[in-house]
Amino acid sequence: MARRIALLGGSYDPVHNGHVALGQYFAHLLQADQLRIIPTGAPWQKSGLKASPLQRAEMTALAFAGAAAHVVIDPQEIERAAQGQPTYTIDTLRQVRSEQGPDASISFIMGADQLQKLDSWREWRMLFDYAHICVASRPGYDIATAGLPPAVAEVFSSRLGTPEQIRNTPHGLTYLAQDLAVDISATELRAALQRGEAANSLIPPLVLDYIEQHHLYKS
Repeated sequence: MARRIALLGGSYDPVHNGHVALGQYFAHLLQADQLRIIPTGAPWQKSGLKASPLQRAEMTALAFAGAAAHVVIDPQEIERAAQGQPTYTIDTLRQVRSEQGPDASISFIMGADQLQKLDSWREWRMLFDYAHICVASRPGYDIATAGLPPAVAEVFSSRLGTPEQIRNTPHGLTYLAQDLAVDISATELRAALQRGEAANSLIPPLVLDYIEQHHLYKS
């Protein structure tokens, strides 16, 4: 049986319980052999990250330490940034596909907010040549009425598949999970931490300890 790889990228500044829930959910749903966490290096659509690349990678490792799935922290985007290269998802998917071979089922996980701007991503239509796209949203979310860019809505809807189909095909399908809303804002979390407010219910304990030990997100 071909390997099943679930990819979860993000800036993780800081990583929070929503990220962990999202990764765990799809790793279980897709029966993934590996949940690969990919901290962004130099994301071209986001600037002003507070924690260093190494700190963000270390925080993700702590956050997912107790995950049921086999978790790997993949530093490839951080390594590209260290060489002065921007972070593009298409490059990441090409590299993972090259590593895993043509038969592996590779799924890229995102939230509905990222789907809203998918058409602004570099070579976004080619993402499907390398992976499935799996999206988590709140209950009642509907592709037809979500206000997605028309091209994104058309492509996503035309490629809808079942978890079983995604598990057993290499790439090219989409899936919408409507029972996992991840509404934690990293921006709001950083602001709360800067104000000295407790974030125990939103950040894994090991990560919160790390933030305090390294004096992150302080004014």
